[in-house]
Amino acid sequence: MNSHVASSTGQRIDALDLARGVAILGTLGTNIWIFTDPRGAFGWVATDPGANSGVVETVLLTLSNGKFLALLSILFGVGVELQYRSALRRGRRWPGRYLLRATLLFTEGLLHYLLIFEFDVLMGYALVSVHVAFLVSRRDGVRRAWMTFAAVVHLTLVGLLTTAAHSGALSSGGDDPDADAYRHASASWVDQVLTRIDLAAYFRSELLLIVPLSTVLFLAGIEVLRAGVFEDSDRGAHLRRRMMTIGFGVGLPLNLVTAFAGPEWFFVDRYVLPPIVAFGLLAAVTELARRTRPGPLGRGLVATGRAAMSCYVLQNLVCSVLCYGWGFGLATTLADARPWWVVAAWAAVSALLAALATLWLRRFTRGPLELVLHRLYAGRPNRVAHHG
Repeated sequence: MNSHVASSTGQRIDALDLARGVAILGTLGTNIWIFTDPRGAFGWVATDPGANSGVVETVLLTLSNGKFLALLSILFGVGVELQYRSALRRGRRWPGRYLLRATLLFTEGLLHYLLIFEFDVLMGYALVSVHVAFLVSRRDGVRRAWMTFAAVVHLTLVGLLTTAAHSGALSSGGDDPDADAYRHASASWVDQVLTRIDLAAYFRSELLLIVPLSTVLFLAGIEVLRAGVFEDSDRGAHLRRRMMTIGFGVGLPLNLVTAFAGPEWFFVDRYVLPPIVAFGLLAAVTELARRTRPGPLGRGLVATGRAAMSCYVLQNLVCSVLCYGWGFGLATTLADARPWWVVAAWAAVSALLAALATLWLRRFTRGPLELVLHRLYAGRPNRVAHHG
């Protein structure tokens, strides 16, 4: 979700922005199921998420669940590396003011969580970016040791949670939790904000998995960038083919198995296999950007990627208005039309984001939130905010 960054070639910028756009609309492909659930956020964190889903809904969830969030994490690591290179070129201390950037990102994530969405990722990204900012300049062996350590921590947590799920230790208790869930989805906006404050530890517990996993993926993003994944070269093409083979040939089939294996495999299904697929997605999108000129769809995705943070927040705001009781309340009204109305909602919101981003970027070089954060970060007006 980093702002637009300089690069040695326009092609590389197109590939990065295209990948960011794909990642943003892909995360919407997961989040849309949260907003359209009549139980709201509580439905997503139920003991048996997806247990009552049909085959179509399970397949659609499998296509998006975790993969695009992992892709976004990899791209964030790429962004940290590019910021580091920019600082070196300009003779600036590192991490220097990058720590202010991370603080602003955390603040944005906190507001996003409180006001809009229970499952914000920006706060976790901000925390991880501070750690990774100090590692990006270290020797390869140091970075890889930290990546291995974070991977071990992550897999250990997933293993423990999966074991607990199989043993029934994660089964919910209490009297009718669905009653509270439905009340939350139909509550006023103020009541939802108060619920997020009261249940912050509950909703933010996912950070225990996101932080070590994002550490791995941020550092992996640095590695694949330095290995030449975006290069128009033999080594770049070889790396992309290898990533697609592993991602689509190994990760995706296994992910399909866990998707239908039952709720006990939820943590593996969301937090282990999707990141493998995400590397295949990154390679495929990069190869597509290298081989073809973007049409209307591609240009919309590139615009979405250039305004990634703004589009991420806006998509969740739009979905809240459409689905919750304080807005149009479509999650309840159209509950019997799942999964098809969910697909239609995703397509409509995606088209809206792409159109608005395209129109905005005809006048500005950054998305609206990106502009605000850049000005706060730079401490002066953005001299290149307008085109022409």
